[in-house]
Amino acid sequence: MRNHERNALLYATIVSLGGFLFGLDAALIAGTTDMITEEFSLTAMQLGTVVSAPALGVLIALPFAGYACNRFGRKATLLLISVLYLVSAVCSAIAPSYATLVAARFLGGLAFSSISVASMYIGEIAPPSWRGTLVSMTQINIVLGLSGAYFINYLIHHGCDSEAAWVTSLGVNDSPWRWMLGSEVPFALVWLGLLAMIPESPSWLVMRGRGEEAGRVLSRVLPEGEAPAHLAEMQAGLRANASSHSPLTQLAELFGPATRRTVLIATTIAIAQQSTGINAILFYAQTVFQQLGVGQDAAFSQAIWVGLTSVVFTVLGLLLVDRLGRRPLIIWGMLWIVASLGLCAYLFSEARYTLTSGEIASLEDAAVAGKLAPLAGEKFASDLDFKRALTEALGREVAQRQQSLLLQKAARLNAGMLLFGILSFIGAFHFSVGPVMWVLFSEIFPTSTRAIAIPFFTVVTSLTNYVVQQFFPWQLENMGMSSIFLGYAAVVSLGLVILFFTLPETKNLTIEEVQAKLSSDKNAPAPS
Repeated sequence: MRNHERNALLYATIVSLGGFLFGLDAALIAGTTDMITEEFSLTAMQLGTVVSAPALGVLIALPFAGYACNRFGRKATLLLISVLYLVSAVCSAIAPSYATLVAARFLGGLAFSSISVASMYIGEIAPPSWRGTLVSMTQINIVLGLSGAYFINYLIHHGCDSEAAWVTSLGVNDSPWRWMLGSEVPFALVWLGLLAMIPESPSWLVMRGRGEEAGRVLSRVLPEGEAPAHLAEMQAGLRANASSHSPLTQLAELFGPATRRTVLIATTIAIAQQSTGINAILFYAQTVFQQLGVGQDAAFSQAIWVGLTSVVFTVLGLLLVDRLGRRPLIIWGMLWIVASLGLCAYLFSEARYTLTSGEIASLEDAAVAGKLAPLAGEKFASDLDFKRALTEALGREVAQRQQSLLLQKAARLNAGMLLFGILSFIGAFHFSVGPVMWVLFSEIFPTSTRAIAIPFFTVVTSLTNYVVQQFFPWQLENMGMSSIFLGYAAVVSLGLVILFFTLPETKNLTIEEVQAKLSSDKNAPAPS
């Protein structure tokens, strides 16, 4: 590997670690939902607020991320983000109440802008032929963070059950969820230190009139002799498109007639990516797997399969994004997602729930068994009907505590095929729209609007993400699993149709060549 390739890989790797922090921060909550609900006596909407607080925080942060990137530079913005991750992790671990936990997680959400800023930075320092691969590294790190979070949660949960020496000596048994959330702290410290090693983005240096410094950075990441020509191209593009770089000017340019097709593509994929329901599955993983009737312990171990599947298919997508191209991965990947979601919706619609008198009698809590006795032998046609019957018989708080165990006893469904359907969905997402959306965001916007455009459309996807996370517990109580999966599939299908007729191929093109292709109607992809 030559020096410029090694440098580009090093800088992209460091910056993409923000994705690892994002994945870790986001998924650690999955193992804590039952414990937090019980400790703070939360309703479904309150639990949704705890889980979705970071998604709300990023909605506030992203508009300011664009300003900070333009005013202070990409590197300074990334350093600030790393500090926010650190403070949020500490405050979440020591939160004494529901309100302070929500506030701490909201603060962490301000750092979730690391994904858009990382995508922007890597897209600006990566050689065109490597851009897809390097930008996708952020997604690789996200799924590594997710997988790491599930493993950490399993390790702590298993340790508490085993009463290992390290558990009792550290007092983990007292509040295991605090240790789960606090495990992020050392990783945040490492990222903060590594960010000091990266240079500033050459695009930002050009925008600030610091062409000589931009040239030096480009010479580190481009083959020898190519930096001057690339610098001249960047300066010419900037002069042609940006007489003013104020946020309002950039927004006006972004939504002008010349970028109408770009905006339609970005809006569609931003909404469709999160409307898959991916973060309902990832951030409520233990809750989702409990719906399969496998019990709490198995739910923790099966969540690890989600992380491993995410890693394998993200790596596969990373290897193919610059070979097969962006369009095939998006179109075929979304079709795969719809099929997987449809399979899960069908299997849950076929599920039945029955508690036998023997299963009720085997419960350790005699009072609970007595209240459930009238339900013995009654068949429920959906998880929704069964949970409502439990709530009527036991009361909300007791039903919540007993729900995992009772689902394990009562569920009559094809758990193996449902696990396959969920993992198939996870694989499809991380093979396609998961990483490729960020690749597209890094290359479809003009240089003059990138600092506004990428955070703006990340706001769109984050708003969709917030709605999905906030209302998933409510949907679980009021709609049932089959209707939830069917709704996700319907929205993704609509996005698939739009992108089929509008999305061009952008692999191996410079940002300027992508702009020329998007602005030319004759280059619109033909239906195939």
